[in-house]
Amino acid sequence: METFVVDSWDDLQGELFADSWNEDLRRFRSRFAFRGLSDSRYRLETTLIRLGGKYADLERHLLRNFKKYAHRSVVERDSLWHWLSVAQHYGLPTRVLDWTYSPFIAMHFATANIDNFDTDGVIWAVNYVKAHELLPRTLKDRLELEGANVLTVELLSETINSLPELDALASDKVAIFFEPPSIDDRIVNQYAFCSVMSDPCMVLDDWLEAYPGIARKIIIPAALKWEIRDKLDQANMNERVLFPGLDGLSRWLKRHYSPRI
Repeated sequence: METFVVDSWDDLQGELFADSWNEDLRRFRSRFAFRGLSDSRYRLETTLIRLGGKYADLERHLLRNFKKYAHRSVVERDSLWHWLSVAQHYGLPTRVLDWTYSPFIAMHFATANIDNFDTDGVIWAVNYVKAHELLPRTLKDRLELEGANVLTVELLSETINSLPELDALASDKVAIFFEPPSIDDRIVNQYAFCSVMSDPCMVLDDWLEAYPGIARKIIIPAALKWEIRDKLDQANMNERVLFPGLDGLSRWLKRHYSPRI
């Protein structure tokens, strides 16, 4: 696993936008998914794993009851991937992990919790194109047929549409990156991206360790967090924008006006 410790704002930009040049397109088009965490010791654990106990056995019960009690209008289609996306969005423990296309949004989440400003943060960067080279042939063929690098809930639904079908890929232990449906402004504004493991018990960083060259860890020293946070706020990268509504506004104002201790 490549790990980089940055020492300045400029150094961080260089690491986040590294390898973004696409020679075929002659454009700067990154192929990385980003996830920012306020503590570099945090792992890439899903909310399902963090539930503890026999969480893998509970997954189908959680999702079944969510579907039973949720309003049917919250999903565009009655598919596994639409339901997983909506359930994750509203806080149900799932095997889905949230990512973003935007390095700046990842920077926000790495520096949003000022209670952790005495702790190093981290931004994970995963090359989803390289990760998808390890997908089963059926999914790779579907991507090639579509001429796409990224899976959508619609494309996934044409190949896998139940938890047992997803679990059947567990012997290959693959990571699937996909775009969730744009059900509200929060998903749109956060430039949301998601990942899911075929094995619900596998932590993504364990899988990434087995495949060098796919992921990078960018460590943000605690001493650099205040500068990053203030510059992000000046660039209007904050809770008010990423969580539209009064709750996001309140979270931004609380953090913005908290004194530096």
